Amino acid sequence: MQPAIRVAHVSKRYQLGARDVMGGSFRELISGLAKAPVRRLKRLSGSSEGDWFWALRDVSFDVAPGEVLGVVGRNGAGKSTLLKVLSRITDLTEGRVELRGRVASLLEVGTGFHPDLTGRENIYLNGAILGMARADLRKKFDAIVDFAEVAKFLDTPVKHYSSGMYLRLAFSVAAHLDGEILLVDEVLAVGDAAFQQKCLGKMRDVSRGGRTVLFVSHNMAAVSALCTRALVMAGGRPVFDGGAADAVRHYFETNLADSAATWDLAAVPRKLDDLAKLVRLDRMASTMVRADGFRFDEPMQFRLEFSSQVALQSMACSVGIDDLYGSRVVTFDSRREGVPIATVAGGRYAIDLTIPSFGLLPGRYLLSVSVYSGGQYHDYLVHFGTIAIVPLEHEGGGYVDQATGLGPIQVPSVWQVNALEPARTA
Repeated sequence: MQPAIRVAHVSKRYQLGARDVMGGSFRELISGLAKAPVRRLKRLSGSSEGDWFWALRDVSFDVAPGEVLGVVGRNGAGKSTLLKVLSRITDLTEGRVELRGRVASLLEVGTGFHPDLTGRENIYLNGAILGMARADLRKKFDAIVDFAEVAKFLDTPVKHYSSGMYLRLAFSVAAHLDGEILLVDEVLAVGDAAFQQKCLGKMRDVSRGGRTVLFVSHNMAAVSALCTRALVMAGGRPVFDGGAADAVRHYFETNLADSAATWDLAAVPRKLDDLAKLVRLDRMASTMVRADGFRFDEPMQFRLEFSSQVALQSMACSVGIDDLYGSRVVTFDSRREGVPIATVAGGRYAIDLTIPSFGLLPGRYLLSVSVYSGGQYHDYLVHFGTIAIVPLEHEGGGYVDQATGLGPIQVPSVWQVNALEPARTA
């Protein structure tokens, strides 16, 4: 059987500083050449290898019809560039791509939508781009609208949609139109938890119907649940290709830094521009951790430092612990414990958090933290660091068996056995 997707020795490079070189008027270009002729002529001729950045380098893999392939890797690994090449948005520099079937893609939110057109018009526009007849599109129209849950705003220009509405409609169009290949980039993070599960269920249905899915995500739980196989990217190259569970394990083993005792949160890039403007998380430290991590069944202590540019009467702080697949294990929230946090403009604060022993089993875990008030996040950081629970009792020093498949938490319980009938004697 011929593969639905064949990628053979594909490379893509970008010229560094090309926008600066070619921007401006012809007079500005000539003036620039006069000021620095050798450097600028080198850039224009492309003679210097140092002026180029390889986003992809010698990437090769096949995807069978009906297969769901996950693509994982750190930011800058080349995942999104790969999907843009497969979607024909970006030309490749070297190599060859073979696609057997029409491609429906969902990359950045709103890609392929015209902001001045209504939701209804964009549905028909996307269908026309895929080569679907208008009569065939009408048959799927109601299903697309029902899935996206935007019927009330269907005749509103999509530039007025919220990011969630935009995402729901874009995903619904891509998933329902008759493309044999579905390419999905990291867009599910924009939706709420219920919609993410709805999307994952739809992608399962799509793959069972014989369509091929290529799924780029940082959500390792979703990759493990949805994909049968996964490709790990690093530095523009594939470094692992195998079963989804093995690929996720390989990613974490090679990309997660060792557990630390202190994290410089101020230096961590924020995903949204409006975060950390009013309240900024500055630093977090685990005050009881040893060189190798916390002992099993040992209380955990953290100190969180933050600064505030505004006066707030009642703010809250939340710390979350996730497993290595990104699934939440437990959340600790100051508001739930009835501890309000008040700030003044220009103030700096430290919060001490003590977590009593709750039987978190040995292993590596991801940390997230947020500060919020009035239902709005002022700052939050997801998976900024890791902690380790080592398989040693914190008091007796005994070894704790790292059994798998039992869940992440060992909780004490009380058992009692009662005889319902008296024993019979001979």
